[in-house]
Amino acid sequence: MSDAVALPSIPTGRARLAAYARFVKLEHALFSLPITFSGALLAQGGWPPWRLSMLVILAGVAARTFAMAVNRIIDVQVDAKNPRTKNRELVTGALSVWDALLVAIAGLVVYIWCAQSINSFCLIWSWVPLLFFVIYPTLKRFTWLCHFGLGLTWALAPLGGWFAVRPGFEGSWPAWILGAFSFFWLSGFDIIYGTLDEEFDRREGLFSLPARFGRRRALRVSMTAHFIAFLCLALLFFTSLQGANAAFMCLGAGALLFVEQLVVDHVDLAFFKINVITGFVVLVMVVLGLRPEF
Repeated sequence: MSDAVALPSIPTGRARLAAYARFVKLEHALFSLPITFSGALLAQGGWPPWRLSMLVILAGVAARTFAMAVNRIIDVQVDAKNPRTKNRELVTGALSVWDALLVAIAGLVVYIWCAQSINSFCLIWSWVPLLFFVIYPTLKRFTWLCHFGLGLTWALAPLGGWFAVRPGFEGSWPAWILGAFSFFWLSGFDIIYGTLDEEFDRREGLFSLPARFGRRRALRVSMTAHFIAFLCLALLFFTSLQGANAAFMCLGAGALLFVEQLVVDHVDLAFFKINVITGFVVLVMVVLGLRPEF
């Protein structure tokens, strides 16, 4: 790594409020919330009580806010050198590192409060996702397996939803299957995303599958991960769900994973639109599979 990059001064007023909004990126919670809520639906066998549902959603948003802030703080010097990320708020000076710490603390406080309000089991185990959130951003400094670190953080989402409804490991295997789907789904996508920084990672001595093995081989690993993700989703359907409509949604999710592999040259499309749609297709699959009469 080269010397630290000096960061510019901090603006105030409306520009700063807008910077907070861009930094938090609440719209990105649309990736994980459908999967988290799917775990809760599987545990409940239907729709959880409204209060619990709201707590699960709020916990998911707060956890993601904490994770995003920690990620940006840890990566601020790397982001300052990368042409792709040079306009991020901590790099441009739109926000300071102290501002980001404030966001992280706020997310942490809300997350812990939600865990405590849900049940004692969730509170006791609430540290596990936090640990993953802190470790993941550092993995690129040490291993090209870093993509699977992100997958592990996402694998926890349906487990959190399940434990919110049923506080214990007994009978939780549907959530673990959905967690396996999330692991391979997001790991596969993060490999695609990593192709954007292939040359930068090599130059800066950072680790990723594209930087280590080249774009073509990395994309083969991504394709394999997405194929396994679809198999996990099919396993969830055959073991926990029923009905033709749910089967159709399962196939639809598989088709979206296939499309994601076809548009690897258009990462922005794969990153937001396809992944958001995939998450909601999985959620609808679970809803329909638990209520096949719909």
